[in-house]
Amino acid sequence: MVDKFTSADWRNAALLTIDTQNDFTLPNSPFAITGTFEIVAKMHHVLHAFRSTGRPIIHVIRIYNSDGSNVDLCRKRAVAGTQGAELVDELKPSYSKVMLDTELLLKGKLQQVASKEWIVYKPRWGAFYSTPLEKHLRDLHANTVVICGCNFPNCPRTTVYEASERDFRVVLIKDATSNVSERGLHELDKIGVELMTSNDCVAALK
Repeated sequence: MVDKFTSADWRNAALLTIDTQNDFTLPNSPFAITGTFEIVAKMHHVLHAFRSTGRPIIHVIRIYNSDGSNVDLCRKRAVAGTQGAELVDELKPSYSKVMLDTELLLKGKLQQVASKEWIVYKPRWGAFYSTPLEKHLRDLHANTVVICGCNFPNCPRTTVYEASERDFRVVLIKDATSNVSERGLHELDKIGVELMTSNDCVAALK
């Protein structure tokens, strides 16, 4: 249930895109997450609105070392040493050729890719776990995070709860997030997460 304490403050909102990388998104990838390629256009719609209105964007990604040293235990066998960590082209600023600076990102630093746009590496499901994300958002004076991206049951949902624990106002763009479920959305509504479509989000930003 959204109220005055939890509703989005659009003047101080930042967009988080979660794990929308080639390995997880492109249909021909052996690790593609079902439904993710189909929501990229909706994500791009929201990204364009944030860029047009000058609001900050942070792309949250995973990077796996070839020796598997930073891979989740449940993925050690499946993904250690795979390629394809790059953001899908549709999410990059102006379809730019920006490539990940993996050395910088693995050191826990933010990679700036546009005037108000960054990439951050997360070592586990949630975007706030052992990352500079919270400090970066505080430095930007952001009190609202708008979340979309790859595979709701894992990383987007964990990020929602981490953001809520840190007293950020939270919006989930449900048609720009893959594998959302009615039960999951119902649970988020109960903790004050604002559930929106991409069109509603774009309208609110205007």
